[in-house]
Amino acid sequence: ALLAALAAEDPLLNICMDAKHHKRQPGPEGKLYEQCSPWKDNACCTANTSLEAHKDHSYLYNFNWNHCGVMPAKCKRHFIQDTCLYECSPNLGPWIEQADSSWRRQRILNVPLCREDCEEWWQDCKDALTCRDNWHKGWNWATGTNRCPWGSVCRPFSQVFPRPQDLCERVWSGSFRLSPERRGSGRCIQMWFDPARGNPNAAVAEFYA
Repeated sequence: ALLAALAAEDPLLNICMDAKHHKRQPGPEGKLYEQCSPWKDNACCTANTSLEAHKDHSYLYNFNWNHCGVMPAKCKRHFIQDTCLYECSPNLGPWIEQADSSWRRQRILNVPLCREDCEEWWQDCKDALTCRDNWHKGWNWATGTNRCPWGSVCRPFSQVFPRPQDLCERVWSGSFRLSPERRGSGRCIQMWFDPARGNPNAAVAEFYA
């Protein structure tokens, strides 16, 4: 009831963006799959979307994590969690912008990602390989899934993204920015959280709204 009252007062709170797979309104889901499960009490994603978020070749965007060989599991889990946050979170309203693309009308921009979330993402992925520093564009889609463009070279993340900030801010064309704040501060968005203690991102959205 409190969330509903807050949302009525502020259109930036407790909303879903207008994008490819998002529900029109956030609400409870009986069961979300694995890493998306923290959002099950109030989600912008369906159970099916949460399942697809965990697949190497999902129908969500036909995006292939393994474009430079098999992505290590410890790295892939961060990209799955990032997908769950993007698809499921009802707390990204303050950072929703209009998007001029064929597959979504809105996107997120400059979401302040907690420092540890970004640093751990980079640490677990630094030895993985990629050929692009912006995964939103520049791929060869001739086969229906993303492949490295002709002439590009697969290099370790640590070369493509020399610092954690480079990974978090560039991989999805500015969707995130590295926050100096830490988890639990109420000033940054957490990709990872314990749902038993509630969703900390609701208070963060309220602060920035």
